Amino acid sequence: MATIRQRIEAGSLPVGSKLPSVRAFAGAIQSSVSTVVEAYNLLVAEGMIVSRPGSGFFVAPQVIPLKLSSAGPKADRAIDPLWISRQSLEADDKVLKPGCGWLPASWMPEQSVRKALRTVSKAGVDSLSSYSSLLGLPALRHLVSRRLSEKGVEASPDQIILTDSGTQAIDLLCRYLLKPGDTVLVDDPCYFNFQALLRAHRINMVGVRYTPTGPDIDAFARIVVETGPRLYITNSGVHNPTGAILAPAIAHRVLKIADQHDLVIIEDDIFADFEHTSAPRLAGFDGLDRVAQIGSFSKTLSASVRCGFIAARPEWIEGLIDLKIATMFGGARLNEEVVYAALSDGGYRRHTDALRVKLERARRDVGDRLRALSIVQWTEPRAGMFLWCELPEGAESADLTRKALASGIVLAPGNAFSVAQNAASFMRFNVAQTDSRTIEKLSQLLRLR
Repeated sequence: MATIRQRIEAGSLPVGSKLPSVRAFAGAIQSSVSTVVEAYNLLVAEGMIVSRPGSGFFVAPQVIPLKLSSAGPKADRAIDPLWISRQSLEADDKVLKPGCGWLPASWMPEQSVRKALRTVSKAGVDSLSSYSSLLGLPALRHLVSRRLSEKGVEASPDQIILTDSGTQAIDLLCRYLLKPGDTVLVDDPCYFNFQALLRAHRINMVGVRYTPTGPDIDAFARIVVETGPRLYITNSGVHNPTGAILAPAIAHRVLKIADQHDLVIIEDDIFADFEHTSAPRLAGFDGLDRVAQIGSFSKTLSASVRCGFIAARPEWIEGLIDLKIATMFGGARLNEEVVYAALSDGGYRRHTDALRVKLERARRDVGDRLRALSIVQWTEPRAGMFLWCELPEGAESADLTRKALASGIVLAPGNAFSVAQNAASFMRFNVAQTDSRTIEKLSQLLRLR
């Protein structure tokens, strides 16, 4: 199989060419006929070759897959938006991950999830075996509606559609609102997976400089006029990667510009449960007119129980349901039932209350340790797990990241978050994943510059 694949990819077996007969190939490689038959059948299943009864096996037309890594900057793999995710997800437990975007497993509410699983396991067979409704589990949508109201966002359960994750929620909205070649405005810096997802949709990205109070509003207004974006994607509550909080005055000006230029906004609010006091929400000020808000429960409940949601204007819901059917057919009812059981139990609120205190302590401790290395915070976050920091003069984050990886540490270099590639001296640190071993290794690497 490897030999045939190599010949097809190299062009020595072009599309439409006939492969050697089973017996001829078996003789050439000194293998049994049954082994070659199995190999050919597996290659047919992969789509590499096709079988024509009575004629033999032929090379199939090859579909060229989209390679997101080649759709962006090619100069340095270390600054690719997918690099951090790949390294963090593939690394084993021995690797330190101060660059990842999730809490350690020991910080998650294990007992709440186990209790929820036991509760759902005793439910009716439909909860264990059936598709969810088109909008998603009604009880969970009612609960999400109440939780949004606590943040100042009014959305009826019928304006909420459940998804398999926050990422899928954004993907559905992009499918619904965009077409290839459209322009989308993102913060600079922004969450790196926004960039990866938009590349998958063949979208033009434009970055607007982010400040400690929100986007640079003068630049925002100018860029909207100059580039005519269809969409703006942002975090309003706890900004990723900076930890900044959107100021009310900036929020109002953003919405005014959006209304003047027919701009739609996706507000990613997956860090809402990290806040002691809710920051302004664009969706709250806007009333879900031009703003759609998305969320999920992977950061505070479980990354394994995949469940997210979209809250949007009523007239969008039917179109989003159609796309949901087309791309995933039905919702993951078992996940929705588990999430509902966990969220409706008092243990989850106690967990998030304790988590906020724990993160506040970690931000202070890690910030102090980094300052001792002349790594300076860009702003002082009031919530969340991230610190956006500038490295000592002369240090370059991608270079430091490559050296750290060789020592078993996954870091998050600044340019992975920057469309304009102007954050080479910055680094995002996850305070829940940054321990004394990380600090000591950083100290060593910085001394060796």
